[in-house]
Amino acid sequence: MEKGQLLYDGKAKQVYATDKPDEVIMHYKDDATAGDGAKHEQFSGKGVLNHTISGIIFDMLKEAGIKTHLIEKLNDRDDLVKKVKIFPLEVIVRNITTGSFCRRTGCPEGLVLDEPIFEISYKNDEYHDPLINEDHAVAMKLCTREEYATIKQETLKINELLKQFFLAFNLKLVDFKIEFGKTEDGEILLADEISPDSCRLWDVDTNKKYDKDVFRQSTGDLIETYKAVLARMQKK
Repeated sequence: MEKGQLLYDGKAKQVYATDKPDEVIMHYKDDATAGDGAKHEQFSGKGVLNHTISGIIFDMLKEAGIKTHLIEKLNDRDDLVKKVKIFPLEVIVRNITTGSFCRRTGCPEGLVLDEPIFEISYKNDEYHDPLINEDHAVAMKLCTREEYATIKQETLKINELLKQFFLAFNLKLVDFKIEFGKTEDGEILLADEISPDSCRLWDVDTNKKYDKDVFRQSTGDLIETYKAVLARMQKK
Protein backbone atom coordinates (compact mmCIF):
# COMPACT_ATOMS: atom_id res chain seq x y z
CA MET A 1 0.00 0.00 0.00
CA GLU A 2 1.30 3.45 -0.95
CA LYS A 3 1.86 6.20 1.60
CA GLY A 4 -0.11 9.34 0.92
CA GLN A 5 0.06 12.73 2.60
CA LEU A 6 2.00 13.05 5.84
CA LEU A 7 -0.67 13.66 8.48
CA TYR A 8 1.42 13.65 11.65
CA ASP A 9 5.11 13.81 12.46
CA GLY A 10 5.74 12.97 16.10
CA LYS A 11 8.73 12.22 18.28
CA ALA A 12 8.91 8.53 17.41
CA LYS A 13 6.37 7.95 14.63
CA GLN A 14 4.85 9.39 11.49
CA VAL A 15 1.32 8.86 10.20
CA TYR A 16 0.44 8.89 6.51
CA ALA A 17 -2.87 8.92 4.67
CA THR A 18 -3.88 6.02 2.42
CA ASP A 19 -6.44 5.72 -0.36
CA LYS A 20 -9.02 4.76 2.28
CA PRO A 21 -10.36 7.52 4.54
CA ASP A 22 -10.61 5.25 7.57
CA GLU A 23 -7.12 3.70 7.31
CA VAL A 24 -3.65 5.22 7.76
CA ILE A 25 -0.06 4.02 7.77
CA MET A 26 1.98 4.38 10.97
CA HIS A 27 5.74 4.55 10.45
CA TYR A 28 8.27 3.91 13.24
CA LYS A 29 11.21 6.35 13.31
CA ASP A 30 14.69 5.88 14.78
CA ASP A 31 14.39 8.88 17.11
CA ALA A 32 14.60 8.68 20.90
CA THR A 33 13.62 11.59 23.13
CA ALA A 34 13.55 12.27 26.86
CA GLY A 35 12.82 15.20 29.13
CA ASP A 36 10.08 16.73 26.95
CA GLY A 37 12.36 16.45 23.96
CA ALA A 38 15.33 18.16 25.62
CA LYS A 39 17.36 15.01 24.96
CA HIS A 40 17.05 13.80 21.38
CA GLU A 41 19.12 11.29 19.47
CA GLN A 42 18.71 8.88 16.58
CA PHE A 43 19.62 5.20 16.82
CA SER A 44 19.85 3.18 13.64
CA GLY A 45 17.39 0.30 13.77
CA LYS A 46 15.41 1.52 16.79
CA GLY A 47 12.22 1.88 14.75
CA VAL A 48 12.50 -1.68 13.46
CA LEU A 49 12.99 -3.03 17.00
CA ASN A 50 10.05 -1.12 18.46
CA HIS A 51 7.83 -2.07 15.54
CA THR A 52 8.67 -5.75 15.98
CA ILE A 53 8.24 -5.74 19.76
CA SER A 54 5.00 -3.77 19.64
CA GLY A 55 3.64 -6.05 16.91
CA ILE A 56 4.19 -9.15 19.05
CA ILE A 57 2.48 -7.48 22.01
CA PHE A 58 -0.48 -6.21 19.98
CA ASP A 59 -0.99 -9.69 18.52
CA MET A 60 -1.06 -11.12 22.05
CA LEU A 61 -3.55 -8.49 23.22
CA LYS A 62 -5.78 -9.04 20.20
CA GLU A 63 -5.89 -12.78 20.91
CA ALA A 64 -6.91 -11.92 24.47
CA GLY A 65 -9.83 -9.81 23.27
CA ILE A 66 -8.38 -6.30 23.43
CA LYS A 67 -9.57 -4.09 20.57
CA THR A 68 -6.70 -2.26 18.87
CA HIS A 69 -6.16 -0.04 15.83
CA LEU A 70 -3.78 -2.53 14.18
CA ILE A 71 -4.98 -3.98 10.86
CA GLU A 72 -1.79 -5.51 9.49
CA LYS A 73 1.98 -5.15 9.46
CA LEU A 74 3.18 -3.90 6.07
CA ASN A 75 6.97 -4.22 6.49
CA ASP A 76 9.60 -3.92 9.22
CA ARG A 77 8.67 -0.30 10.04
CA ASP A 78 5.11 0.32 8.86
CA ASP A 79 1.68 -0.75 10.08
CA LEU A 80 -1.69 -0.30 8.44
CA VAL A 81 -3.99 0.90 11.22
CA LYS A 82 -7.52 2.17 11.65
CA LYS A 83 -7.74 5.94 11.60
CA VAL A 84 -8.72 7.17 15.04
CA LYS A 85 -8.96 10.47 16.84
CA ILE A 86 -6.46 10.11 19.66
CA PHE A 87 -7.67 11.11 23.10
CA PRO A 88 -5.24 13.81 24.33
CA LEU A 89 -4.46 11.67 27.35
CA GLU A 90 -1.43 9.70 28.41
CA VAL A 91 -2.82 6.70 30.25
CA ILE A 92 -0.41 5.38 32.88
CA VAL A 93 -0.35 2.30 35.10
CA ARG A 94 2.18 1.82 37.90
CA ASN A 95 2.87 -1.58 39.46
CA ILE A 96 6.18 -0.69 41.11
CA THR A 97 7.24 2.77 42.26
CA THR A 98 9.87 4.64 40.26
CA GLY A 99 10.40 7.73 38.11
CA SER A 100 8.14 10.77 38.39
CA PHE A 101 5.91 9.08 40.96
CA CYS A 102 8.82 8.92 43.40
CA ARG A 103 9.89 12.48 42.61
CA ARG A 104 6.36 13.77 43.23
CA THR A 105 5.64 11.84 46.40
CA GLY A 106 8.98 11.05 48.02
CA CYS A 107 8.10 7.37 47.86
CA PRO A 108 11.17 5.12 47.67
CA GLU A 109 11.90 3.42 44.36
CA GLY A 110 11.06 -0.22 43.96
CA LEU A 111 8.02 -0.50 46.21
CA VAL A 112 5.76 -3.24 44.83
CA LEU A 113 2.21 -1.89 45.01
CA ASP A 114 -0.64 -3.98 46.43
CA GLU A 115 -2.86 -2.61 43.66
CA PRO A 116 -1.87 -0.87 40.41
CA ILE A 117 -2.09 2.89 40.33
CA PHE A 118 -4.05 4.27 37.35
CA GLU A 119 -3.13 7.80 36.27
CA ILE A 120 -3.83 10.10 33.35
CA SER A 121 -1.99 13.17 32.13
CA TYR A 122 -3.04 15.85 29.67
CA LYS A 123 -1.04 15.18 26.52
CA ASN A 124 0.19 18.69 25.80
CA ASP A 125 3.86 19.57 25.25
CA GLU A 126 3.32 23.26 26.04
CA TYR A 127 2.20 22.40 29.57
CA HIS A 128 4.58 19.43 29.95
CA ASP A 129 1.86 16.75 30.06
CA PRO A 130 0.46 17.66 33.49
CA LEU A 131 -1.08 14.99 35.69
CA ILE A 132 -4.88 15.36 35.84
CA ASN A 133 -7.85 13.41 37.18
CA GLU A 134 -11.16 12.23 35.77
CA ASP A 135 -12.99 15.45 36.69
CA HIS A 136 -10.34 17.53 34.95
CA ALA A 137 -10.51 15.39 31.82
CA VAL A 138 -14.30 15.64 31.65
CA ALA A 139 -14.36 19.38 32.41
CA MET A 140 -11.76 20.01 29.69
CA LYS A 141 -13.81 17.83 27.30
CA LEU A 142 -10.87 15.51 26.71
CA CYS A 143 -13.26 12.57 27.21
CA THR A 144 -16.68 11.81 28.66
CA ARG A 145 -17.34 9.93 31.90
CA GLU A 146 -18.33 6.89 29.88
CA GLU A 147 -15.19 7.07 27.73
CA TYR A 148 -13.01 7.46 30.82
CA ALA A 149 -14.62 4.39 32.39
CA THR A 150 -14.01 2.35 29.23
CA ILE A 151 -10.40 3.51 28.98
CA LYS A 152 -9.71 2.66 32.63
CA GLN A 153 -11.37 -0.74 32.40
CA GLU A 154 -9.45 -1.70 29.25
CA THR A 155 -6.18 -0.36 30.64
CA LEU A 156 -6.39 -2.45 33.79
CA LYS A 157 -7.14 -5.53 31.67
CA ILE A 158 -4.11 -4.72 29.52
CA ASN A 159 -1.97 -4.35 32.64
CA GLU A 160 -2.81 -7.86 33.85
CA LEU A 161 -2.14 -9.33 30.40
CA LEU A 162 1.17 -7.48 30.05
CA LYS A 163 2.37 -8.46 33.54
CA GLN A 164 1.89 -12.15 32.79
CA PHE A 165 3.31 -11.77 29.28
CA PHE A 166 6.56 -10.17 30.42
CA LEU A 167 6.89 -12.39 33.48
CA ALA A 168 7.19 -15.35 31.10
CA PHE A 169 10.41 -13.70 29.87
CA ASN A 170 11.68 -13.05 33.43
CA LEU A 171 10.80 -9.36 33.23
CA LYS A 172 8.77 -7.31 35.71
CA LEU A 173 6.35 -4.75 34.25
CA VAL A 174 7.13 -1.75 36.45
CA ASP A 175 4.88 0.77 34.71
CA PHE A 176 3.71 1.77 31.24
CA LYS A 177 1.84 4.43 29.32
CA ILE A 178 -0.54 3.89 26.43
CA GLU A 179 -2.91 5.87 24.24
CA PHE A 180 -6.44 5.28 23.04
CA GLY A 181 -8.29 6.59 20.03
CA LYS A 182 -11.87 6.71 18.78
CA THR A 183 -13.07 5.74 15.32
CA GLU A 184 -15.65 7.70 13.33
CA ASP A 185 -18.37 5.37 14.62
CA GLY A 186 -17.32 5.89 18.25
CA GLU A 187 -15.42 2.67 18.92
CA ILE A 188 -12.58 3.11 21.44
CA LEU A 189 -9.38 1.30 20.46
CA LEU A 190 -5.91 0.86 21.90
CA ALA A 191 -3.61 2.85 19.61
CA ASP A 192 0.01 3.94 19.23
CA GLU A 193 2.54 1.31 20.44
CA ILE A 194 3.67 -0.75 23.42
CA SER A 195 7.45 -1.14 23.54
CA PRO A 196 10.45 -0.46 25.80
CA ASP A 197 9.90 3.19 24.85
CA SER A 198 6.61 3.18 26.73
CA CYS A 199 7.14 0.43 29.36
CA ARG A 200 9.57 0.12 32.22
CA LEU A 201 10.85 -3.44 32.40
CA TRP A 202 13.17 -4.81 35.09
CA ASP A 203 14.80 -8.21 35.25
CA VAL A 204 13.07 -10.36 37.87
CA ASP A 205 16.33 -11.52 39.47
CA THR A 206 18.61 -8.50 39.17
CA ASN A 207 16.31 -5.46 38.64
CA LYS A 208 18.46 -4.55 35.64
CA LYS A 209 16.57 -2.09 33.46
CA TYR A 210 15.46 -3.13 29.98
CA ASP A 211 13.75 0.03 28.74
CA LYS A 212 14.27 3.65 27.69
CA ASP A 213 15.61 4.57 31.13
CA VAL A 214 19.04 3.44 29.87
CA PHE A 215 18.80 6.39 27.45
CA ARG A 216 17.16 8.81 29.87
CA GLN A 217 19.80 8.13 32.51
CA SER A 218 22.73 7.41 30.14
CA THR A 219 23.36 4.06 31.82
CA GLY A 220 23.44 1.69 28.87
CA ASP A 221 23.20 1.04 25.15
CA LEU A 222 19.61 1.59 24.00
CA ILE A 223 19.79 -0.61 20.89
CA GLU A 224 21.45 -3.52 22.71
CA THR A 225 18.89 -3.19 25.51
CA TYR A 226 15.95 -3.36 23.09
CA LYS A 227 17.57 -6.24 21.22
CA ALA A 228 17.83 -8.11 24.51
CA VAL A 229 14.11 -7.60 25.16
CA LEU A 230 13.21 -8.87 21.71
CA ALA A 231 15.54 -11.86 22.08
CA ARG A 232 13.73 -12.91 25.26
CA MET A 233 10.36 -12.53 23.55
CA GLN A 234 11.43 -14.65 20.58
CA LYS A 235 12.79 -17.56 22.65
CA LYS A 236 9.32 -19.03 23.15
